[in-house]
Amino acid sequence: MSHHDHTADPAKDDDEMDMFTQQFWDERYAGSTRVWSGKPNQRLVEQVTGLAAGRALDVGCGEGADVVWLAQQGWLAAGIDVSQMAIERGAEHAAELGVADRTTWARVDVLGGEPVPGGMDLVTASFLHPPLALFAQTFGAIAGAVRSGGTLLVVGHHPADASTGLRNPALAHLLFAPEQVVACLPAGAWEVVVAEGQTRETTNADGDTITITDTVVRAVRH
Repeated sequence: MSHHDHTADPAKDDDEMDMFTQQFWDERYAGSTRVWSGKPNQRLVEQVTGLAAGRALDVGCGEGADVVWLAQQGWLAAGIDVSQMAIERGAEHAAELGVADRTTWARVDVLGGEPVPGGMDLVTASFLHPPLALFAQTFGAIAGAVRSGGTLLVVGHHPADASTGLRNPALAHLLFAPEQVVACLPAGAWEVVVAEGQTRETTNADGDTITITDTVVRAVRH
């Protein structure tokens, strides 16, 4: 679906924006004792392992698995999410694993324009897929939270996944390529270390093994 097709119907835009609200996500989390796996994102582990630990921020942290993993690696890790229920679960998870003193949590509506905490050595955003109209604004704000010399890591579902049957066809326009993230970074202000689609295997609802593609962008701010 093209950008113009997507924006042609204001009512559709309003419906789509509902998916990014606190109410939507609080209700989703309320419907299950755990929505996500509780394990850190594979791409985060691959890209961050070996970096010197400092202050880290995970944007759209969900139930906090990535924040907890970062804390376990020695980072002072903060998680922000639009859902109050999500960050409460993250804090509980951190306490259960003994890293509560290395983590902080806050409800922040990044897509709504609320400020992102800055001065970070590492800022990560995994599988955060904003509406097209807010894409540049959202990732610009996320990138702006990285200090000079710090690292930005963005992981998302690649457009190649539209043919896998795992993604909602009605939301295929929200899948994004590495180039779209890189375009949000001011020229000359960043060294782009990784910007590619990386494949991995997963299992679908029928138990079949399929190949999916992650958009992975890692960049260091000058």
